[in-house]
Amino acid sequence: MRNFNEFTITDAVVERVGNASDPRIREISEAVVRHLHALVREVRPTQDEWMAAVNFLTRTGQMCNDKRQEFILLSDTLGISMLVDAINHEQSKGATETTVLGPFYVESPPEHELGDNISPGMEGAPLFVSGSVSSTDGAPLVGAVVDVWHSDDDGYYDVQQPDDVEGLTMRARFHADGNGRFHFWTIKPAAYPIPHDGPVGDMLEAQGRHPWRPAHVHFMISAPGHERLVTHVFVAGDQYLDSDAVFGVKDSLIHDFVEHPAGTAPDGTTVDRRYFELTYDFKLNKD
Repeated sequence: MRNFNEFTITDAVVERVGNASDPRIREISEAVVRHLHALVREVRPTQDEWMAAVNFLTRTGQMCNDKRQEFILLSDTLGISMLVDAINHEQSKGATETTVLGPFYVESPPEHELGDNISPGMEGAPLFVSGSVSSTDGAPLVGAVVDVWHSDDDGYYDVQQPDDVEGLTMRARFHADGNGRFHFWTIKPAAYPIPHDGPVGDMLEAQGRHPWRPAHVHFMISAPGHERLVTHVFVAGDQYLDSDAVFGVKDSLIHDFVEHPAGTAPDGTTVDRRYFELTYDFKLNKD
């Protein structure tokens, strides 16, 4: 087969990728070819525009390293991450809703005891976080693994911090107690822009969009016999709730971070300045 043109090239490529031995690879490859070819026919790019697209993807890959994943940012800001999440997480009634993982999760975070301060020495208003983990039938999930991570008072994660901040902070792994409960201290996170000094930032600017995310705390929770939960809890009243750069906000995940004056906190800790409290109960789907 040869002498392909605008109207015959697609079927020829689909026929060739149809030789894949793995049926799923064949299905995905055929769909990718069909949709990409349809996109090209719709927008009819010039040669220069197509090379600009190639260069954009090249730059995106070149920005990736052990502290930054530009392709995740691209997926997030195009709404693909949330679309994949929606396809894969049809929630049963009563289960906590999911949202994007984001680019700042770190595998095997530091293990902490319940009640620990996971942000020692960091500037910011103290935040007391407590909650529970249960199945959708209400049964507490004893020993559930609770991973948490969030930004600092200026909107930066530990992996973005300068060299004078040692180690991982504002992230931890806890194990729920015998009642499925957990609690810890940290600092109140701030809204922040996703990294926008690379190709994804250039794309957002060209599209007339801002790079900001509303303030939130990330949670990843797992327990035997249940689906892993990846979600955030967002600060109620944040100015970016309706324009999150990665489309991750859901109403059920917006919660008050209640302000308290100096005094005795719920866990008995004496706090000498104003502090905030977040209480949230998580429910997991059964496998």
